[in-house]
Amino acid sequence: QVQLVESGGGLVQAGWSLKLSCAASRIILDFNVINWYRQAPGKQRELVATCTNGGDTSYSHSVKDRFTISRDNTKNTVYLQMNSLKPEDTAVYYCNAGRWELETMSLSNYWGQGTQVTVSS
Repeated sequence: QVQLVESGGGLVQAGWSLKLSCAASRIILDFNVINWYRQAPGKQRELVATCTNGGDTSYSHSVKDRFTISRDNTKNTVYLQMNSLKPEDTAVYYCNAGRWELETMSLSNYWGQGTQVTVSS
């Protein structure tokens, strides 16, 4: 059973920074892709940032140039550095990992429990 554990959320003022961590219970290079999602109250879950096992990254328009996804393969941990935070960044942030299973020809999808980020104006 794969576990993803997020940490690093909190309450900050607009313009401040936070760094979220997602620690995996297995080698993160085993995953084809690792994502950060967020969900604000009353809104749908939104894809924020993606990192493939090849190191390619992508971001949503709303966080591009402010957020950075990175990984430390030696610690099996993925990070989300969030700078210049805005009140609209307030949400629960979730780590998600996907792995293509050759044996079953299916995608295994794993989620963490989420960490709350609150940005005050």
